[in-house]
Amino acid sequence: MNPSGPSTGLAAPSGAAAPYPWLVADIGGTNARFGWVAGAGTPVGHVRTLACAGYAGPAEAARAYLDALAAELGAAFEAPRAAAWAVATAVTQDRVALTNSGWSFSREAAQRGLGLQRLQLLNDFEALALALPHLQPTQLRAVGRTPEPAPGGVLAVVGPGTGLGVASIVPHAGRWVALPGEGGHATLAPGDEAESAVLAAARREHPHVSAERLLSGIGLPVLHRAVVAVAGHVAEDLDAERIVERGLAGTDAHCSRTLDLFCALLGSFAGNVALTVGARGGLFIGGGIVPRLGERFFVSRFRERFEAKGRFRPYLQAVPTWLITDTLVALTGAAAALEQGGPGA
Repeated sequence: MNPSGPSTGLAAPSGAAAPYPWLVADIGGTNARFGWVAGAGTPVGHVRTLACAGYAGPAEAARAYLDALAAELGAAFEAPRAAAWAVATAVTQDRVALTNSGWSFSREAAQRGLGLQRLQLLNDFEALALALPHLQPTQLRAVGRTPEPAPGGVLAVVGPGTGLGVASIVPHAGRWVALPGEGGHATLAPGDEAESAVLAAARREHPHVSAERLLSGIGLPVLHRAVVAVAGHVAEDLDAERIVERGLAGTDAHCSRTLDLFCALLGSFAGNVALTVGARGGLFIGGGIVPRLGERFFVSRFRERFEAKGRFRPYLQAVPTWLITDTLVALTGAAAALEQGGPGA
């Protein structure tokens, strides 16, 4: 077993794979990433990132991607027969509205408009979860202690990006089953009196303070305003990027405190997720926020707070935590969903 990465103990999922070639996508609140799978056993290639704001919806963005790919490949281009899109929202019916963007669309209409035999939609963190068993050590960095993961153990992922995604993947009958959810909207709990004061300040702005309300791109400004309010000052109007920039530079004490609190609260939340799903195989951190923190994250209280669960500290001390360093792994998960078959045919 390699302590630098997950040990699945299971075969890769198998089933009625969709017909090739495939169009795969990871559609978030800010960007939509598209990729291409030409045939069986080939990796996701021709990856491009498009800004959501530049298109009316995902079908239009997909068409722009395909037009550019057709121009690049020329006679070698073949229209996709199947697609899987990982989307930043729950998928429960034909009509899908993305949580943190203005896009709303019909799966059936998008499938018809793009001439696809099959379009499978899945939650973006369901796709990320499906990718976890395929991750290599080069795509990961250990956070804190690196205990041996339990072979075939449940894997979980949390990811602060535009929002806060949560998912897990469970071994069943020799394959993996992803369990998507909306755990980012669960109520966030403080770990001490200082955090209680910050959450009380945040509640004056938002009566329900979920984990996503503070631990995300949209949440960092809320957390910053609460930190400044507790200090008895009036906060500047800063977005997440500027908060991170100032906090890392050490030029703003409130921004620095915000980053430290972000890491600690994320560790506590991730420990809750690991306990809830029994993630003995490991807890993974995705999303775009944590990689921007660089070394600040690795010397933070994340791992300390991850383990700080009283009588269950030994349980969590045995659970490895990794940062996913490859930002394109959700495309691998979308391809895995098509490979094993599923809804959306």
